[in-house]
Amino acid sequence: LCEDYPGEETYPAGDFRVEWGPVFHRGRLDGSARVVVVGQDPAQHEVVTRRILVGAAGQRTQGFLAKLGIERSYVMVNAFLYSVYGQGGGERHDDDEAIAGYRNRWLDALLVGTQVEAVVALGRLADKAFRTWRDTPAGQQAQVAYQRITHPTAPESSSGGDLDRYDQAVAAMLENWNQGLERLRPAVRHPDVDRDLVPYGERLESADYAPIPERDLPAGLPVWMRSRAWADRKGASATLKRATIVVTVPRDARPWEP
Repeated sequence: LCEDYPGEETYPAGDFRVEWGPVFHRGRLDGSARVVVVGQDPAQHEVVTRRILVGAAGQRTQGFLAKLGIERSYVMVNAFLYSVYGQGGGERHDDDEAIAGYRNRWLDALLVGTQVEAVVALGRLADKAFRTWRDTPAGQQAQVAYQRITHPTAPESSSGGDLDRYDQAVAAMLENWNQGLERLRPAVRHPDVDRDLVPYGERLESADYAPIPERDLPAGLPVWMRSRAWADRKGASATLKRATIVVTVPRDARPWEP
């Protein structure tokens, strides 16, 4: 799957940042996963680390899994192999058969004849991706629990910088996540850690951000690349911004500064 993947012939450059290459997954590929997470598309942090869901969305997702007792036995894939360019890029391709065909091969490998017990989709596009796979002959045979939850960064996307709207969106997201946890917990029969289910409150706390495990990332990646904000797209024009990712070492990770 990592040798034979689609390029610009399937993912048009007008809608996807194919120039940054595909980002395939994060988590276990050895058959030990109990939960599969389907995300949307890789952002700037993901294209640098070459793993999906490592920024703020990834740490919130990691915290969600931890509440289910899943700290290691998971694998994550995205609806799209490349980062979406433009607000409508993903929406224009949610029914793309060629994109779905390759993605379905990943889901076949992860879900057919494996010990996965539950699938979690992050948002509408991920939900559409999983349901498209479930309509295939292989998907119809899969016996897994399934839950769509609000995308982890939906509050940022929907609030437009308004703090009151952001707080309301976070509260709505966490209520949705609590409902998802209640439905998924009985299905996850073999968690990594057997712990009581503690629901979210009305706001995100520091404990709700779980760090990305070192084992999930390429060997030698610095510790600070598992924090939430160190990469940004910048440029004086749309072309330069698309072509440029600025990586900044956080202040607390600069040994040369007092």
